[in-house]
Amino acid sequence: MSALDRRLNAYRPDLAAESLKGLVEAPHFVKGTPAQIAVGLADLKQRPDAAARIDSQLLAGEKVTVYEEKDGWAWVQSADDNYVGYVETAALRQQVLDPTHCVGVLRTFVFPQPDLKDPPIDVLSMGAQVCITAREGNYLSRADGGWVYAPHLAAPDQTERDFVATALTFMGVPYLWGGRSSLGLDCSALVQLSLGRAGLPCPRDSDMQLEALGEEVPWDPAATLLQRGDLIYYPGHVVIALDQTTCVHANAKDMMVAIEDLAPVEERVKEESGGRGVIGVRRLSL
Repeated sequence: MSALDRRLNAYRPDLAAESLKGLVEAPHFVKGTPAQIAVGLADLKQRPDAAARIDSQLLAGEKVTVYEEKDGWAWVQSADDNYVGYVETAALRQQVLDPTHCVGVLRTFVFPQPDLKDPPIDVLSMGAQVCITAREGNYLSRADGGWVYAPHLAAPDQTERDFVATALTFMGVPYLWGGRSSLGLDCSALVQLSLGRAGLPCPRDSDMQLEALGEEVPWDPAATLLQRGDLIYYPGHVVIALDQTTCVHANAKDMMVAIEDLAPVEERVKEESGGRGVIGVRRLSL
């Protein structure tokens, strides 16, 4: 049996998703149960350990399949991008609510009452999903509790097609390895969240994106004419072209989302990857 990508397929030496029978070997297969992220932001980790590195993050309202719960941790798979990992059980709820809106701005607070003077009870980042049940003035009530400022929410069909403009709203957001929110994010998450706001599904990691997104643009550093919105992939990194010479990206040099010339980006990548520069360019039709 050929190895499947463990980031996108729920299998371990002792347990696997029932859908993987015949594809992987495991002593036990389980169907899994549905659940939903009940907090503003939940870390997704390789191991059930608070000290473990963050692989990704799940936003409020995102649906998951739970394959195991043990010692305060749940082994889950995201329904949005299929990423697999461990989240704290306290971040989940068993009742799954169908979203009516998503957060369309960089971030917004959840208030206990429809009153801006009340101390917030949570923070929702762009892309978080909410189920709204009532309205009072400029505030909308969530089915799972709390009130959100109505102009900060968007209906499912209310997208922002200019994903580059969306990416630029993240300017100055801190770089966070595995981060996937307006509180901190990495290079591929910037692409994923910006495309998500445009209504376009996008894989989580840069290597997955290179394989799945858009059309290939043949790369010749002396001849290729880049367009705004082209996705330029390097070993372990992705940037969004703004024009022929500049890009926006979440990067570890500035430790934030920033605009930078492409030339020094490539120089740094080559130093860190043994001389490898651009490995692919993808162009999206929006």
